Formats: sequence, C-alpha cells, structure tokens
Amino acid sequence: MSLYEKILNNEEKISLVGLGYVGMPIAVAFAKKVQVIGFDLNFEKIEQYKNGIDPINEVGDEAIQKTSVDFTSDENRLKEAKFHIIAVPTPVNADKTPDLSPVEGASTIVGRNLTKGSIVVYESTVYPGVTEDICIPILERESGLQCGVDFKVGYSPERINPGDKIHRLENIIKIVSGIDAESLEEIAMVYELVIEAGVHRTSSIKVAEAAKVVENSQRDINIAFMNELAMVFDRMGIDTNEVVEAMNTKWNALKFYPGLVGGHCIGVDPYYFIYEAEKLGYHSQIVLSGRKINDGMGVFVADTIIKKLILANKIVNKAKVVIFGITFKENCSDTRNSKVEDIIKRLYEYGITPIIVDPQADASDAKEEYGVELVDLADVADADCAVFAVAHDEFKNMSLQDINNIFCDCEMNEKVIIDVKSMFDKKNIEEMGYSYWRL
Repeated sequence: MSLYEKILNNEEKISLVGLGYVGMPIAVAFAKKVQVIGFDLNFEKIEQYKNGIDPINEVGDEAIQKTSVDFTSDENRLKEAKFHIIAVPTPVNADKTPDLSPVEGASTIVGRNLTKGSIVVYESTVYPGVTEDICIPILERESGLQCGVDFKVGYSPERINPGDKIHRLENIIKIVSGIDAESLEEIAMVYELVIEAGVHRTSSIKVAEAAKVVENSQRDINIAFMNELAMVFDRMGIDTNEVVEAMNTKWNALKFYPGLVGGHCIGVDPYYFIYEAEKLGYHSQIVLSGRKINDGMGVFVADTIIKKLILANKIVNKAKVVIFGITFKENCSDTRNSKVEDIIKRLYEYGITPIIVDPQADASDAKEEYGVELVDLADVADADCAVFAVAHDEFKNMSLQDINNIFCDCEMNEKVIIDVKSMFDKKNIEEMGYSYWRL
C-alpha cells in the first residue's frame, strides 16, 4: 500500500511545519480530508490556535474552531507523521542575500524526527538547488537516513496570496516535483486531495524552485516599469492613472499599476534569483534594476509629501502627517517587509514623526518590527497631510466628509492628500479644493 493510500485510510498522518500565512490554510484544507499535525515553534501562537483564535486572520476564527488539526509546539509529535510539509518563511538579510536559517532550522527539526518511508515536501521559496544541495543533507545528517532509499523529498512552491479571499489554496494550480518519478506521483496525489484546480508536475525539483522565483520576479519587473513611468510622468505633469486607464483599453495590456512593492514574496524572491545568478558568474540586469526601482519608491513618495507640504505653506518639521496603512498589502495583517517603512524613515529625516493608522495590522508586530505605535482611526484629528499608503477596505470606504474630519482647521488647499494606491476619485477631491497627489 502506498503512502498516499495509508494517509487516505487514516493509517498515516500529514504534518505542517510552520503555521503562518501559508502553512495554516494548507493545514486546515488537508484536515478536512485526512489527519493533520500542525507544528510551530511559537508556543503562544499554538495556544491561540488551540483556543480557536486565528491571530493572523488568514482563515478566520470560525475555521480554526472547526478544524481537526492537531496543534502542537512539541517537535517529537512529528514522529507520528509520514508526510511532512515545510512552510516556513525565507527572508533576505540586510545585504539582500538569502536568509536560509528558517528553512535550515525546519529541516533540522524534521530531520531528527524523520522515520523510514517518509516524504518531506518544501513549500518555502528558495533559489534552484536549495532543496537538494542544502536541505536534503541536513535531513540525512539529523536522521541518519538516506534520501532516495529511506525517505523521499519533493518541492511544491506556495502560491497563496495573503488576504485574498478569491484566489485561495484550493483554486490555484499547484506545482509539484519530486526527486524521482515515484515520489512525484505520491506528492501529486496527496495534493490533489485538496487542490481543486489540479496540479502541474515538473520534471525536477530545480524546475519547480525556479518557477516560483521567476513568477514573482516577473511581476516585480512589470510593476517596476510602471513605477518608473510614474516618476517620469510626475515630472511631466501627467497623471499616471489616466495613462494606464487609456493603455488598458487595448486587449493585450497587462494591467499593472505603480505602487509600493514589499512583502515576503515579490519584495524578496527576486533577490534569491539574483544571488544564485551572481554565484554562477552572471550579474542580473533587468531583475536587479526592477528591484532597485521598487525599493526606491518609498523615498520617492516621502519626498513628494515634503514637496506638497511646502507648496501648501506648511512648516515641514512641524507638520502633522498621518499615514493610513503599514501592512505590505491591502486587507492583510502582515507587516513583514512593508515598504511603508521607507516612507516613515524618510519623513524622520525631515523631522517629521508621522502618526500611523492601520486597523488590519497587529499593534505588537508594528511596534516590534518598526518601532511605531498604532493609533485608532477615530482618534485622528488636526492633520496637515493624510497619506493613504495601503488600500484597506476601511480606508476605501471613507467618505469625503470622513476624510475632511481628520484635517486641521485651515484652507482646503492647505489640506494635503497623498493617494499612493489611487483609491479616491481625483475629480471630486480636487473640486473640493484639496491639495491632492496620487502615484
């Protein structure tokens, strides 16, 4: 009997190592079909899950309360599973080189709890070669077992879009790979239990690793192109959004828009590609250029804020600037690698300490990562400048009266609105007399 059949018959279990934005939805989905052990080193997070609370609000409290996932922070429980899925983050270091410590740590933990006949599948984004050249040796060293003989390994890159309630795990085609034909089929069949859209089998683990890095790098480059246009059009006095709307009337327009590009995928994955390419003697030109443009957008927005404050006759270092949103994307609580931080840091250089409002973000995360105290939207008043950096629904649903209530008592043309995500109707806001700018 195959491992897939044993899992289906509840004779063997699946483990999820890493219960964050990626791991938790996978664990909950599989638990509807088979037995699942959910492991995370964060004891406090595990206790919240056990109490039916979703601290990251990715699947929701109700789903956590209903799930049969067996939550634990005890690594010895991993010995009960035969199919291990590792879904830990893969960030970059300060010098933009890959930080593989989370995936190496997870490999160490799984390795010392690995049993014969197991399959280990990595979902963490890495550059081609990491799974076979770095992770497998760790598994072998810790377990004393031989890969390909005693256990098998595969790679299936995560494609979950945090905060997206439409494109979910179940309806996104899953890329799967294995070290051999047998493991590939086993892995594919296990994922087909929950992936309604089906799976795409690749010929090798490296192909699957490359596909993940490339799909995010492609998106990064396209947004970088729009960001470069936005900076040039700003000098020309042309509204970028109007240009994009006109361009998008053509059938083959790609419909990308300018914006801040952060997070743990698009803002990180290109550096994994660049790192490995340079190791092989090739210095990236397009991918690296795109990343440099996107990394500089926070400073560009901040400098625009300063310019608009000056034009509105404000004393810059005494201006009250309110930034709406600190997460890396809309309707998501994840603050990791948010490029809003770049706006904040640049404003500090001008003597401005901005007020930060974000009803979606976790206040403790914002404090730990960026040293900022979040303020409730209802408490915002007497602002000179409102910077809408993230398109949360709470901000998009604000009326013009709601917006006006946050400003100080001054002339309308002295009230500065910076609309990074082009959330509001430009014509209506300008007709009211605001000093308005959008990316």
